[in-house]
Amino acid sequence: MYSHKICGAECGANMSENSIPEGKKTKKPLTAAFVRTVKEAGRYGDGNGLILRVEPSGSKRWIQRIVIRGKRTDIGLGSASLVTLAQARELAHNNRKLARAGGDPLAVKRRAKAVMTFEEAAREVHRINLPTWRNAKHGAQFISTLQTYAFPRLGSTKVSEITTADVLAVLQPIWLKKPETARRVRQRIGTVLKWAIAQGWRQDDPTLVITQALPKQDRTVKHRVSMPYGDVAAFLEVMKNSGAGRTTKLALEFLILTATRSGETRNAVWSEIDLNTATWTIPAQRMKAKKEHRIPLSNRALEILAEAKALNDGSDLIFAGTRYGKPLSDMTLSKLVKENGFAADIHGFRTSFKTWTQERTTTAREVSEAALAHTIQNKAEAAYARSDLFEKRRGLMDLWQNHLCAKTAQIHQIG
Repeated sequence: MYSHKICGAECGANMSENSIPEGKKTKKPLTAAFVRTVKEAGRYGDGNGLILRVEPSGSKRWIQRIVIRGKRTDIGLGSASLVTLAQARELAHNNRKLARAGGDPLAVKRRAKAVMTFEEAAREVHRINLPTWRNAKHGAQFISTLQTYAFPRLGSTKVSEITTADVLAVLQPIWLKKPETARRVRQRIGTVLKWAIAQGWRQDDPTLVITQALPKQDRTVKHRVSMPYGDVAAFLEVMKNSGAGRTTKLALEFLILTATRSGETRNAVWSEIDLNTATWTIPAQRMKAKKEHRIPLSNRALEILAEAKALNDGSDLIFAGTRYGKPLSDMTLSKLVKENGFAADIHGFRTSFKTWTQERTTTAREVSEAALAHTIQNKAEAAYARSDLFEKRRGLMDLWQNHLCAKTAQIHQIG
């Protein structure tokens, strides 16, 4: 009936799909109207091995008969209701061109099916990197920020199909309103897409050029609010007389005396303390720079430890929270400062210590920097600076204790 027909339903019982002679030609190419209206079951050829298969049920789908590396095979190109004749021809042409060059269109198709959506890829990247996060909080933030800002727009999109415009649509609404969050979202999207590049699913990372299409952010550095070093001693007196929990007050005073970060003090455990040498050794995994840090303990710091021991809940934590085995929260320490009428961040007490060393002592810069566990940025200098200046720091921490306890305004000499 149709000049395009290769084999209809009447020969289906005697000839399988694979028995169609390779390269058999039809009298003329198919037309879009023919594809739309044909109802008789059978297979209708178009050229380049492209075949329209019409089922007895009336459904229609595209098949391409092709030779891949010497082996004849059929490739499904999709339903005719979704793939137009023009699209099917383009797919067939590309497959034939690839096969003639020695490629494998079937392998390409399998890889395309394996490509993850952005959400799937993000969760996989999160899972792979979970053991490497600095702490559980950082790992949770990675996926939560993507879930909040990126998944609504990119979540269901294949990572291979994400464009610069897609990333722009995610970042633009928050780029100026929440600049720090926006930069983190961009960085985390980039992490996922770089992983996709490594998988062979895409060639580029659009986050690398996206800032050129976004307005300039205000990059003014906003420092943590610090307390003038001359006010810290008075603050400690107010804090000691407050109604806060005893453990909370001890933890905050210990943090100030040792010039440590909040997490370093709150998560301190007894096994890190050597009372014989008055030394607190924080292991590398708990330090920001991932390097072990020894801290000389002043007499007042040792007194605090003795008081904390009497309050111990039976766990290894020095400053335990209200729940067994759980440390105090950072918010608990911050609340203690704010509720007593002082506008300062917990991290700002490290600034108070640093400023005091600069203005009230002649301490060498490298000594105060070592006390704060800051990393030497110059790699050549760091390679030779092997000492942690521990003994000089012991003298410095004793002077800091004296300043906080006696509120003296003397100039001190530390080499």
